[in-house]
Amino acid sequence: MNATVLTTDALEARNARDMRAERGFRWLVTAAGLFVLVSLFAAAFSMLWGGRDAFAKFGLEFLWRDAWDPVMQDFGALVPIYGTLVTALLAMVIAVPVSFGIAMFLTEIAPKWLRGPVGAAIELLAGIPSIIYGMWGLFVLVPVLAEHVYPWVDENLGQWPLVGALFSGPPLGLGMGTAGLVLAIMVIPFISSVMREVFLTVPGRLKESAYALGSTRWEVMWDVVLPYTRSAVIGGIFLGLGRALGETMAVTFVLGNAHRLTTSLLEPGNSIAATIANEFAEADSPMYLSSLIALGFVLFLVTFVVLTIARLMLRQLAKKEGN
Repeated sequence: MNATVLTTDALEARNARDMRAERGFRWLVTAAGLFVLVSLFAAAFSMLWGGRDAFAKFGLEFLWRDAWDPVMQDFGALVPIYGTLVTALLAMVIAVPVSFGIAMFLTEIAPKWLRGPVGAAIELLAGIPSIIYGMWGLFVLVPVLAEHVYPWVDENLGQWPLVGALFSGPPLGLGMGTAGLVLAIMVIPFISSVMREVFLTVPGRLKESAYALGSTRWEVMWDVVLPYTRSAVIGGIFLGLGRALGETMAVTFVLGNAHRLTTSLLEPGNSIAATIANEFAEADSPMYLSSLIALGFVLFLVTFVVLTIARLMLRQLAKKEGN
């Protein structure tokens, strides 16, 4: 009888300890989740508060004004926003097809002895600091483009109707086209790594069935692998886009940092991150500093909108796949 009572008491004590541990663990992980939200809102609020003078003076017009005159205390975010979006879009236009080709090569074509070294090289590219990309772009890529590529682009593609304005301009080497190319090289490792990993999750029976029906490798990738991994692939692409939008040092080296609107990809431009990096130390007035901090808040909003669009797209894809 006493042994039974002791056993029951021990079980009750153990259950009480387990419940306390469970509550403690729940509070711990809840605090970790709330920490992310608090940090996010704190960062956004601090930038909004720091840019309050600029927003109070210029209002929402700050977003589409192209002025940037520290002497006259006249500021606007249109040129940096335009440069940020153009360079990021150009980077994705280059990076997505190349990343798809790399992932397809590693999963479907490359021999086993080659997959390991190429995969390791991609991971090493992802780990290179952005300032190294910027220095390489400035001292190696810019002279090559200025001497051998951009003169041909201006002479041949610059004469095309409608799109000729994108490819005409002085062959300086510095410009939005160069920045987009460097950004593409930087985000390719991230996108291709995600694509490779999700392509490897496709069941072998699906691909073998397609091959048995006479499909080519391209048809298997396009009609079987991509539909199966569509959500993860889109998520990886938007992950790379988020990296491209917020890149600072590499873009600062090769963008040219000219605060003016231009349709040509060969001419210098500016971006939000490059403007902040170049001019933050030179902000000699409260309005100048407030405008730079306001640019940081705008970059936060741009990135937030892009990631929100990604989440909505993934949700819609998930609903379609569920149906």
